[in-house]
Amino acid sequence: MTILAIDIGNTRTRLARVNDRKVETPVVLPTGEVPRIDEAIKNLFRQSDEKTPLTIAVCSVVPHLTDHVAELARMSLDTEARIIGRNLPLPMKLHLKDTQRVGSDRVAAAAMAFERIGKAVAVASFGTAITIDCVNDDGAFLGGAILPGLQLSAKALEEHTAQLTLVDLIPPETPWGRDTAEAISAGIVFGAAGALREIIERYATELGRWPELIVTGGDGPLMAKYCDFIKAVVPELVLMGIELAYDHARENTEK
Repeated sequence: MTILAIDIGNTRTRLARVNDRKVETPVVLPTGEVPRIDEAIKNLFRQSDEKTPLTIAVCSVVPHLTDHVAELARMSLDTEARIIGRNLPLPMKLHLKDTQRVGSDRVAAAAMAFERIGKAVAVASFGTAITIDCVNDDGAFLGGAILPGLQLSAKALEEHTAQLTLVDLIPPETPWGRDTAEAISAGIVFGAAGALREIIERYATELGRWPELIVTGGDGPLMAKYCDFIKAVVPELVLMGIELAYDHARENTEK
């Protein structure tokens, strides 16, 4: 069954038709461009077979836009959006202090990674923030670590120093930057790579072995160039995880 999966992030929103974990030509738009997102949702929704109404399933970290998409679905498309964490249950067990405050995108990605790997796995998402999460062999989400994203780190240097300017991060060619822009890029990229390795090593110590590491997010491909311990980069991991959450909920309802 095909669904329209929508992943609303702080910086970008991704949406696509997804069927059997296959993502059909995802549309990626800046989250701030709400009219374009609305139009993309309507266009993808109307591509569905009238005999098989398309289900809209949403994963979001931007509450006001979540509400907006739910209203759009109800008023313009005559359907109810299924929202992970509201009327669509999270797709895996949580071993957390507060299960109500974890990002649904993190859980969706982790659940999808565990479904494919079938054993302890870590998922690192390189977006506005960097999240590095861990799932144990029993398929339980243990939690994770959150760091500033690469672009956010660059922006912080520009905003909180007197002489450093905002630079476009470039793939470092050497460990040492030969000018300010190269130095900032090297510091941020290699710093993130070091943090990723350190955190995964600490997960491995607790788990008793090294977990497979899956990477997603806009800066995932860049980081993969400098981290030979990454198993795979999966840009559409969250969209696939949204479908997984919907399938789990439907299976539980049918039992």
